[in-house]
Amino acid sequence: MNAHDICVRGQGPAGRALALALSAQGWRVALTGDAARTARPGDLRTYALNARAVKLLSRIKVWDALLHAGDAATRVLDMQVCGDDGGHIAFSAWEQCETELAWIVDAQALDEALAQALRYAAHVAVVPEDDPAAAAAPLVAICEGARSATRAALDAGVRRQEYGHTALAARLVADRPHAGVARQWFRSPDILALLPFDRPEPGRSYGLVWSQPHAQAQRLLALDDAAFEAELNAATGGAAGALRLGSARAGWPLSLVKVERWCGPGWVVVGDAAHQVHPLAGQGLNLGLADVDTLARVLGEARRHEPWRSPGDERLLRRYVRERAAPTAAMAGLTDGLLHLFANPAAPLRELRNRGMTALGALPPVKRWLVGRALD
Repeated sequence: MNAHDICVRGQGPAGRALALALSAQGWRVALTGDAARTARPGDLRTYALNARAVKLLSRIKVWDALLHAGDAATRVLDMQVCGDDGGHIAFSAWEQCETELAWIVDAQALDEALAQALRYAAHVAVVPEDDPAAAAAPLVAICEGARSATRAALDAGVRRQEYGHTALAARLVADRPHAGVARQWFRSPDILALLPFDRPEPGRSYGLVWSQPHAQAQRLLALDDAAFEAELNAATGGAAGALRLGSARAGWPLSLVKVERWCGPGWVVVGDAAHQVHPLAGQGLNLGLADVDTLARVLGEARRHEPWRSPGDERLLRRYVRERAAPTAAMAGLTDGLLHLFANPAAPLRELRNRGMTALGALPPVKRWLVGRALD
């Protein structure tokens, strides 16, 4: 008899959240790797978390720890989106009757909160990655990311499309308050986002995510701080005030990743191991945590109503896939389509996309629908 019901492979946010969610249901969970590992000091990533993600983190006793950190989570109250030829659309939490559109969360703080919660998870055993016997379980949940070695050994049918772009990240400080306003510019060929944040300086900081073709990104990374700040301020046009660097800069290549098979007998893929999308909509981790939420619910319902069924039963796992495959594919198609739409420099298309963006902003029901999809 196995010592564990489910093995979770992966120490990223999705893997840790899944281990905690399953442990709360009484499943005996083997979590591979080092549960004490956290993001390296100086990690520049920020996550934009929607309402569903926050609810999941609350249920697994992680969200309150982030809030208690004081400056680790910041509300997004408004969003201003600009095109490359006068297009503009705005979203407001007040208009949507919501307390916020999203939360911007520090990656390292989230890692630390998840690691702390795992220390008190009664049913989670941390086991070595290279000890198959210690991790043996009827179900293996693969949460190792887009380049998962475990998934590579399976017939999952991975499709990868390299974008030829680098995501450039940094922390910024402005000379005026951010007021909870996120800003984004869709241009040809780059996409720039400023995410309101409270680190390094409360009320005046931003997380920068700037998607650029590889050569341009490398040029920007090689600039000294003053030259980089000059280009950044020229790109934003002073909309957020004068911006200066509050951290080092980092970059990573972007790609679109899909799997044809999400599950098989005794295995299932979750998070970036199943899908990876362009960060322009800030939905990467939200998709992964929605996977966690759905898989934990499906397994929990089966535990209560079909106790004879193994957690690795493929028919059971297909219930999870039926719920998650379609919305994930839709988000991948949306982000991929927007990227290619604004990457095209043709003048007629530029005029059309900007007019379309502005026209969309004049349709409140459509805006409410878009915000609703993002929040869920």
